[in-house]
Amino acid sequence: MTKQRLTKDDEGKRVLNTDGTEIGRLVDVQDGRGYVEPDPSLTATIKAKLGWGTRSDDAHPLDEGSIEKITDDAVYLRGTL
Repeated sequence: MTKQRLTKDDEGKRVLNTDGTEIGRLVDVQDGRGYVEPDPSLTATIKAKLGWGTRSDDAHPLDEGSIEKITDDAVYLRGTL
């Protein structure tokens, strides 16, 4: 299943560039905008998957226009972050 709008359920998913390179994890979603942590710790990844995630100052904002598709396992970008 694919979709294009981020929800809290997407927290913890891998974020991939168009070439398939993993650039980080989605650690927080607020009002349809996601935040990608470039190199989250294992603890941060688990917290994000449980919906307990918080973003650091290093997290990059990700809006819907940057997203190609969202699957059960990952968020695929239209370009690079």
